[in-house]
Amino acid sequence: MPGGGDEQSSETSGDHNESEQTISAEVDGIRYDHSKNGKGETVGPVTPVTNWKPPACWFAPTHTPEEFRKLWAEERLPIVNDEAWVEEMYDKYERGKPYKDWNLDKTGEGMWWTAVFNSDPDVEGDTTECFENPGFWAANEERPEHEQAVDGEILSGLAYAQLRVPDTDISLSPDADGKHVVNLPTWAWLDESTFRPVSVTASVPELDLSATTTATPVSLKLEPGTEDAELHPASGECEVNGDGSIGKPYTKKAGNEDPPCGLTYLRASSSGEPYPFKATVTWDVSWTSSDGTSGELPSGSYGTTTELTVGEVQSVNR
Repeated sequence: MPGGGDEQSSETSGDHNESEQTISAEVDGIRYDHSKNGKGETVGPVTPVTNWKPPACWFAPTHTPEEFRKLWAEERLPIVNDEAWVEEMYDKYERGKPYKDWNLDKTGEGMWWTAVFNSDPDVEGDTTECFENPGFWAANEERPEHEQAVDGEILSGLAYAQLRVPDTDISLSPDADGKHVVNLPTWAWLDESTFRPVSVTASVPELDLSATTTATPVSLKLEPGTEDAELHPASGECEVNGDGSIGKPYTKKAGNEDPPCGLTYLRASSSGEPYPFKATVTWDVSWTSSDGTSGELPSGSYGTTTELTVGEVQSVNR
């Protein structure tokens, strides 16, 4: 929260869930390492700047030959009313067209790959192929040439959804008696110790495959909550400094100088109606995989809205 008195309150976008701060967890058959993720009560998910969504489903090695045979021959097919489809399944997996006897003779040599559906209720995407394909075989440590077979890129998208970044704990100064001042530049900055890259690693141990997705803070966007304000710089976008900080702390020597990152309010806020000042950090997101592949994912953002009271004081005692 910005400093400056009791008349300020802040609200951070995104969901906070301390249960997600575990170092390691397994979800939907994927193991996640959160040891380098953001932690604490005020972290939240980055919001992609596009309509990007993580994968809705994928194929992964899930069943041994006996498990796959039992799943279909003993549990599912006996209750299916479509006899033609049941015969087609037996032809495909038991009668050699192309698999024979559920590949029981290859026990220990490979696994059946079946569809895994993302359990996140907010994820949308085409799952037709995952529903229509009951499964396919692959030898141990072999990734099938199937578009939705789990790979580094799919894992990177799943790791993206697990990223948690700190809220925008921005410092603002100067102020007077808990109020910011009309026509007096307000300096804004973020400490370098708070805004560091965070990452999550998603893996499939059976394939010795993993992907690490990293979010790196690149800029701070200021939105004053009123048109009666000037931004510094004029774009309102403050870039990250070389040491990882954003902006520059206010000092008394600065006087009325324009800050490298900040804003100047030109009109006082109405009594009881402070300005909804918003500070949003943009995070660039990239990934690398143990199979040698890498890439970029859509940038994300995470911000805090703070109610700022701006008074008609023309000068402050500094």
